[in-house]
Amino acid sequence: MMRRLLLIVAVVLPWVAMAQEDSAVVRPVASAYEVGVGCSNITDTYLSPLEYDGLEFSLRYERRQAMKFDPERWSMRLAGAVTVDKTDNPVRNASMWYAGLDLSWGMTHRWRLPHNLIVSAGGSTSLDVGCIYSTRNGNNPASAKAAWMVNLTGELSWSTRLAGRKLLLRYQPTIPLTGVFLAPDYGELYYEIYLGNDDGLCHAAWWGNYFKMENRVTADWYLGSNTALRLGYQGNVLSTKVNDVTTKMVSHSVVLGVSGEFMSIAPGKVPHCDSRIISAIY
Repeated sequence: MMRRLLLIVAVVLPWVAMAQEDSAVVRPVASAYEVGVGCSNITDTYLSPLEYDGLEFSLRYERRQAMKFDPERWSMRLAGAVTVDKTDNPVRNASMWYAGLDLSWGMTHRWRLPHNLIVSAGGSTSLDVGCIYSTRNGNNPASAKAAWMVNLTGELSWSTRLAGRKLLLRYQPTIPLTGVFLAPDYGELYYEIYLGNDDGLCHAAWWGNYFKMENRVTADWYLGSNTALRLGYQGNVLSTKVNDVTTKMVSHSVVLGVSGEFMSIAPGKVPHCDSRIISAIY
């Protein structure tokens, strides 16, 4: 009987210790709300061979949190953005509009280096949907865009102080590896696709026919312990070439926003006074 009791204790005790360790860890949620304004350049030969340029406006949300299974080294990032572009042709007698929704989720592994430097690398998956509309075309005025991608992503961050307050500088690049995207044949009407002529509509993506890169540089200046003002740069490059149709979209935006951290605690679980707080951003 005593041997059985000791065996049960030996098996159960490590699980109890792990549960206590998990309950002693608090993982704050870091959120940010951003507004972006900048310039945009669009070329889509399905609609026009000309290059259109103009303005871009975007709204973006970002959520970050350390992962539960290994909060010290792994963190996740959820992001979503709504983008609207208004561009004109070189002679300014026709316009091209773009509206799109981008969603992404991913995980990164981080390494803490000396001098408050943190390097992160990992992967993400993203869904991008949108539409380009030409005010000049009467027969075929729109070009739909949709892509599901698997991406490489990373981050380099450095924390310092400015005017006695914490300042967090970050650079975040994202580039797709592979995925699937939609593209009709040159001159093919969407009505034909609706009638069932959808051969060659879906394409496997690789860098030869689908290249996209996102670059983000942000500076978060903390006004208090948990709330910061954000100033940054957002740059996007998209280039696709398939079915004799070439699409290029390039944008550069100034980003203004508010970021902060708040505690995410399950109901009924009160953290201990000696709980470890593990942030996803520093």
